Order: sequence, then C-alpha cells, then structure tokens
Amino acid sequence: MPESNAPDIKGKSLERAFGFTLRRLRQDRGLSQENLGFESGYHRTYISLLERGQKSPSLQTIFTLSKALKIEPNELIRQVESKNNEFVQNMQKDGD
Repeated sequence: MPESNAPDIKGKSLERAFGFTLRRLRQDRGLSQENLGFESGYHRTYISLLERGQKSPSLQTIFTLSKALKIEPNELIRQVESKNNEFVQNMQKDGD
C-alpha cells in the first residue's frame, strides 16, 4: 500500500472505530439512536452518521455523547483507541 494513502486509511479506521464503539456503548445501555439523540441533543441522523463512520465527532461532541452515555470521555477515547488499533492491525494483515 502506498505510503501517501496511510494517513487517509488510518483516519478512516479511526472514524470506524469511533462508530463501532459508540454503537456498542449505546446498545449496551439499551438506547436507540433516537434516545441517544434526545439525551445528547443531537439528531438521530447525526448519531447514525457517526456510528457508520461517515462523520468525525468534534471534541465537544465526544464530551456530550460521553455524558449521555454515562462514561468518562477519556474512557470513550481509550475504547476507541483500542478498537482503532485492532482495525489497523487487521488492515495490515490483509495488506500482507
């Protein structure tokens, strides 16, 4: 894989990792996208875009969603980082 594409691929894996983590936390708490949207003040469509990795959250969004999910922002980021590392490792394995 060309080196010039590496930052884009890592960015996409980070968005996917955030979305995966957000969806898992939301479902673990028994919330629908609509309920999470209501609790956080974001539209259900935006929650969906985040969960599908099509949007990147701002720092403010991370803090707001963390509060709605009753999780510390640093724990949310730690879980996203862990999932992202897993995604990157899998991409590297697939590329070999």
